[in-house]
Amino acid sequence: MDTNAGRPVMRAAMLEQGYTDGELHRARRQGRLVSLRPGAYLSSDDDRLGDREARYAATVAAAAARLAGDDGVLSHASAAVLHGLPLWGVPLDRAHLTRGETSGGRRSAHLHVHMAPLAQDEITEVDGIRVTAPARTVVDLARTLPFTQAVSVADAALHADLVDAGGLADALALGGRRRGGPAARRVLTFADGRADGPGESRSRVAMHRAGLTRPVLQHVIRDRAGRWVGQVDFWWPEAGVVGEFDGKIKYGRLLKPGQEPGEVVYAEKLREDAIRAQDGVRTVVRWTWSEIDRFGPVLERLGDAIDPDAARGSLRTARRMS
Repeated sequence: MDTNAGRPVMRAAMLEQGYTDGELHRARRQGRLVSLRPGAYLSSDDDRLGDREARYAATVAAAAARLAGDDGVLSHASAAVLHGLPLWGVPLDRAHLTRGETSGGRRSAHLHVHMAPLAQDEITEVDGIRVTAPARTVVDLARTLPFTQAVSVADAALHADLVDAGGLADALALGGRRRGGPAARRVLTFADGRADGPGESRSRVAMHRAGLTRPVLQHVIRDRAGRWVGQVDFWWPEAGVVGEFDGKIKYGRLLKPGQEPGEVVYAEKLREDAIRAQDGVRTVVRWTWSEIDRFGPVLERLGDAIDPDAARGSLRTARRMS
């Protein structure tokens, strides 16, 4: 059976090729095909099945094929995944479609239909699929997602230069008084394209909620001669504190031909030692993905380093968050 590598296997297309429903059923029962949604499958050895967002992107592509001819456009999380935006903590259980009407929205097990006005310049195409443009997508999610998840999307869109602050403000204004406007405005005010990934976005939201002084993002540390030493994720200049989130370090990905993981770890240690040695740097606080979900201990370490007198109040907030 030709599974058209790279594209979901669609039941309708397979029937047109002469396959029967019985053959498709056997392929699923034998584990050769995995169902994405009714009438759409991936080969069981497809790597996307092991990646939550990649699997969802394939599901969205399958939904787009089923919706061919519909006057709506894919939106919200479905548009975001096709734009390459991370969807940490966002439910990926159904495709999202927006139609430019005022009523008739519905939600089923596999599709959420939104009804809202759509200007022509709010619509674009990704790989031949009609989707909401990046700015409209970010604002739609900022209206509907919890703050931390929405900030992660907005930060990522800014970081990738898919949008800018002005474009996001225009997209929000174009939506008028649609539901969720105040929440979206708070997200856009807080969003910062210097955050490099959901881990950093989540970290800075937690810092903000805990009342920590707002850090400088992606600060470049230089030596006395002005030479570049390193770029750090978070920097509190008055306290001389560096914050480093290690979640983006994937030693396997960073390996050069013939290089061992231990060499990468050692190189990172040398980098940190060099940063610590610079004038004005008092300490470095590090954390990893394993600490993100229960961030209280990290906030305690940061609070003690930045402002010991204020750390107790920050810790109370951190414990509530954890």
